[in-house]
Amino acid sequence: MALSIGDSCVNCWACYDVCPSNAISQSSPHFKISARKCTECEDDYAQPQCASICPIEDTIFDAQGISINPPGTLTGIPPEKMAEAMREIQSR
Repeated sequence: MALSIGDSCVNCWACYDVCPSNAISQSSPHFKISARKCTECEDDYAQPQCASICPIEDTIFDAQGISINPPGTLTGIPPEKMAEAMREIQSR
C-alpha cells in the first residue's frame, strides 16, 4: 500500500509539506514517495493529501498504477470536453 509520483512531477514542493507520514522526499528528477512510510493518508484524511494538492494532473498514482488525480480533477472539465472549452475561452 503506497502511492507513487510520476515523471510529470515538477518539484513544486506542494505535496512535501502536507504528507502526514513524511513519506515524500526530494529526489532527481522528481519527488519520490517512500513505500515504507506511505499510508495513503488512511485514518488521517478522506483522500491522499499529496494528490489533493498536486497542481499537475495525472501525476500521483496508487499501488496499481492508476492515477488518483486524473485529467479534469483540477479544472473540473472532463478531458473529452477540454478542446471545446479551450476554443470557447480563446474566442473571447
